[in-house]
Amino acid sequence: MSKSPVDRLPVQKTYKLYINGQFPRSESGRYYQPPIDGVAINVCLASRKDFRDAVAAARGALPGWCGKSAFNRGQILYRIAEMMEGRRDQFATELVRTGIDARSADAETRQAIDRLIHYAGWCDKFQQIFSSVNPVASSHFNFSLLEPTGIVAIIASETSPLLGLVSLIAPVIAGGNTCVVLASRERPLPAITFAEVVHSSDVPGGVINILTGDAGELAGHFASHMDVNAVAVDRDDADLVATVRDLSAGNVKRVRHYDCDWTSDDNENPYLINDFCEVKTTWHP
Repeated sequence: MSKSPVDRLPVQKTYKLYINGQFPRSESGRYYQPPIDGVAINVCLASRKDFRDAVAAARGALPGWCGKSAFNRGQILYRIAEMMEGRRDQFATELVRTGIDARSADAETRQAIDRLIHYAGWCDKFQQIFSSVNPVASSHFNFSLLEPTGIVAIIASETSPLLGLVSLIAPVIAGGNTCVVLASRERPLPAITFAEVVHSSDVPGGVINILTGDAGELAGHFASHMDVNAVAVDRDDADLVATVRDLSAGNVKRVRHYDCDWTSDDNENPYLINDFCEVKTTWHP
């Protein structure tokens, strides 16, 4: 005889990291309990070793990802948006559980989906905007083209846990880069669910890696790791930004600091793709 709904204990979701297309727990075994809807939820507290594993995965995935056609990358970003659309109510519910009101949660979810579609459309167009044929005083053609920077470490927004996250991941991978992301510490649930969406879409393992934990502990490792090529910081913390800038000098990383309103259309543009690309100039006789 089956139990009634009153007698049954609900199955609690396990929130883990997302590294190389898999969902491991932190190698340290540590966890923390963010303030989620008055319920004790264990979320992995990522360590330096977890970050290093994620960077290795991102490096391994980089040749295959940047080698895909721009059109194919656009198809994959669109597929992520499709999968998010099917779980829109779940994302909105998790945003509400983190303390965001229902109207704002629904708006943030919809805009995050639309932002993915926006950058899916730019994948095969940004080269035409930023590349050029340069005039030279010789019998050569001179072309300037954009190429991916490489591995981008992202310290995502604390206050916009879904839209802020998507608004940086989408342009980074649209440009052919791979990334390692540190999600919001206090509001990690949407980021972990986003990892599940990425996992079930067409994104190759290692292209997007998502960690949960403390920026104060991990920011220094994000900036000092010699195999990371750029760092994006979306936190209103002057000391953290200064630390990242100082430590990034070790291998001349590109550092971008974003502290903006992601709901504004002004912050949805191809210049964010350009932020994490390098200009390659070629001479052709």
